[in-house]
Amino acid sequence: MFSGLIREIGTIVGLQGNRLSVRCTYQPHIGDSVAVNGVCLTAIQSHTQGFLADLSETTKSLIALENFAPNAPVHIEPALRADSRLDGHIVQGHIDGIGVIDRITHHSAQSEFFITTTPKTLDAILPKGSISVDGVSLTVVDVAHNGFWLTIIPHTLQNTLFKTYKLSQRVNLETDMFVRNTLAILENLQARKSTKSWTDIDAIQLAF
Repeated sequence: MFSGLIREIGTIVGLQGNRLSVRCTYQPHIGDSVAVNGVCLTAIQSHTQGFLADLSETTKSLIALENFAPNAPVHIEPALRADSRLDGHIVQGHIDGIGVIDRITHHSAQSEFFITTTPKTLDAILPKGSISVDGVSLTVVDVAHNGFWLTIIPHTLQNTLFKTYKLSQRVNLETDMFVRNTLAILENLQARKSTKSWTDIDAIQLAF
C-alpha cells in the first residue's frame, strides 16, 4: 500500500525481458514493495545504486511502458509502514487506466493539466475525488466527457515529473480504490441480475 507521495525521482537503467533495473538512492530490502511510476513492484535485488524488479507480461500490457525506457526519469515511492502517516490517499499500485496529456496551461500560482482517458476509466473518476497519476496522489478538479482536469501547485510541479510532461505523453492512472470497488460490485450484481438492496451493498463495502 502507498500514499501517492513521491520519495524521489529515479532513473531507469534498462528493461531486459521482464527484468527492470532502476537507479535511485532508496535501497529496498529483498521482497519489499516499491512503486515505480505508480506501479507496485517487488524488489528482487538491491544495491547501493538502486534495485531490480520483475515486470509480468500482464503488468507490461497495462502500463505506459514507453516511460520505462533507458535513462527515463521515474517516480519512486516505498510501501507504507502500518504506522505511517497517510498524507496522500490510499494507493494500491494497481494501474487500471492510461491517460494522455492533452492540455497544459501554466499560471503564476498553479498549472492546469487536462488528461484524456477511456470512458471505462472515467466512470471511476469523480470531481473532487482522488486519483494517482504516475504514482502522484492528486485531487480531480472536474471531469469532462473525455477526460479530467487537475490543478498542480508549484511545489508538486517542481518536485515531480509533471514539470517534464509533454503533450500527447501517456501516463499511468490508478482510480480511487473505493470508487473502483463499488463499480465492480455493481457491475457484478448487474451481470448476475441480482436483487440485492443498497443496504446489502453497503454491508459488502463495509466488509472491505
